[in-house]
Amino acid sequence: MVGLQPSEVPPTTVVKFLGAGMAACFADLLTFPLDTAKVRLQIQGENPGAQSVQYRGVLGTILTMVRTEGPRSPYSGLVAGLHRQMSFASIRIGLYDSVKQFYTPKGEDHSSIAIRILAGCTTGAMAVTCAQPTDVVKVRFQAMIRLGTGGERKYRGTMDAYRTIAREEGVRGLWKGTWPNITRNAIVNCAEMVTYDIIKEKLLDSYLFTDNFPCHFVSAFGAGFCATVVASPVDVVKTRYMNAPPGRYHSPLHCMLKMVAQEGPTAFYKGFMPSFLRLGAWNVMMFVTYEQLKRALMKVQVLRESPF
Repeated sequence: MVGLQPSEVPPTTVVKFLGAGMAACFADLLTFPLDTAKVRLQIQGENPGAQSVQYRGVLGTILTMVRTEGPRSPYSGLVAGLHRQMSFASIRIGLYDSVKQFYTPKGEDHSSIAIRILAGCTTGAMAVTCAQPTDVVKVRFQAMIRLGTGGERKYRGTMDAYRTIAREEGVRGLWKGTWPNITRNAIVNCAEMVTYDIIKEKLLDSYLFTDNFPCHFVSAFGAGFCATVVASPVDVVKTRYMNAPPGRYHSPLHCMLKMVAQEGPTAFYKGFMPSFLRLGAWNVMMFVTYEQLKRALMKVQVLRESPF
């Protein structure tokens, strides 16, 4: 590291781990209403006789929620969402480069697409295994309809939700939907990380961009679009299965087949627009923030280690 400027020092694994979690939380704070709207649209039609509120489009869903449930409703489940990002994003994004290097044969300068996909699947599966309870609680809060500002809520708060689910459904209830979530996040992580990795690499190799904001923005936007297209079907099944009361679905496969039989194949792309708006915006905000945080954290670390 002698002779290198602080911004040129390669970030450590710890810096990437912390930076990814912090950047993901920042992106979640700004895009969470879009994620809540996506969940509401995805579960619409699941139980037609019980749902009195109908949602139409992204903006219409958010406005309907604010009108019928109060202005805080689009941020229902935010605390669990931040819990999720600090554990989930830190692993799947922060450890991606390290896992990719681990899989890359010694002597190779660049990782193949297969190696990158394998690294994305690995960190995605690791992240879900650790963070699944936070995702279950987040989805439950986002899907919970509370009419009027004084309406009853099943959970008094985030920690109460963890305790209630564990008490009523067993500890396994906190890991409900783990397999569809692993499938979904393996796909999303590959689409996001591999697409971002490849687009950024090609842009830098072409000398059209330097390693700065425009390069990060274009790479992140492409990653968000690819992730939405390939992950929407699995995402809808995951949301339906995780939100369902015990006994409604026997398995994720049963959930998928029942959804197709009742609503047709277009049900797999329910909530596609908020998914794309959310993932596109989330990826841009997260990756741009992540790149800047890595540089800032390394600058602080180098300056602290400097004898001057």
